[in-house]
Amino acid sequence: MEKISKIEAQKRPGRYNIYLDGKYAFSVAESVLIKYRLMKGMELDQSQLKAMTNDDEIAKAYNKMLDYLSHQLRTEHDVYEKLRQLKTPEEYIEPVMQKLRGLHLLDDHEYAASYVRTVMNTELKGPQVIRQKLRQKQIGELDIDNALAQFTSALQQENATKLAKKLFKRYAKLPTRRQEEKVRQGLITNGYAAGLFSEIKDSVMPQPDEEQQDELLAKEAAKAWRRYEKRATTDYERRIKVKQALYRKGFDLDEAEHWLNEHTNA
Repeated sequence: MEKISKIEAQKRPGRYNIYLDGKYAFSVAESVLIKYRLMKGMELDQSQLKAMTNDDEIAKAYNKMLDYLSHQLRTEHDVYEKLRQLKTPEEYIEPVMQKLRGLHLLDDHEYAASYVRTVMNTELKGPQVIRQKLRQKQIGELDIDNALAQFTSALQQENATKLAKKLFKRYAKLPTRRQEEKVRQGLITNGYAAGLFSEIKDSVMPQPDEEQQDELLAKEAAKAWRRYEKRATTDYERRIKVKQALYRKGFDLDEAEHWLNEHTNA
């Protein structure tokens, strides 16, 4: 048995030096000091010293996680990985996690709900992208489903409409059909359902600039006509190849045929 001869507060807040039989022995967190009701004159055996050492290591790891959590919300996976990154012994990790859960400082359900609210209010990402991001954070599917419930169909349509209008501006210099294809795919890539474009199409499709479209067709058609001058064996084959090339670029076949009839002798 060893007797506590002195307890001294460190300059670092929340830490105390413990002296046994007149000599410095170890330091503990305030939580450990309180838990074991340490005071001058108290006698300690080896099992108590070992228990206090373990609890102090847990307290140190816990305080590091409090600092880690003070900057932003974290998932359980984030905290677990941070503890491992700090080389925290495995036997200390779960007690720290339990303590954080008990104080509601770790809550994947709330994290998912908060994440969905933030994204749907500040970004134009759809539910599938959000789901994938939360999965990468190791959030459970039930928590993800519950969180995404707040991203209603009406809100998805509202955000998808904003995104579609931005995309149409981006692709304004493409043929009309290609614009539609790009915007439809853009919505899917950003996490919206494949059929959502059809639901909002009438409200997001800009009025086509007929003059711009005619100029674009004329430019591409002339290029294609020159390109296949020597590659085609007959004028008929040349016309077919030109129409195919224009269709691949998003032009209507009837418009391509009209241009060919007006600008070629065939």
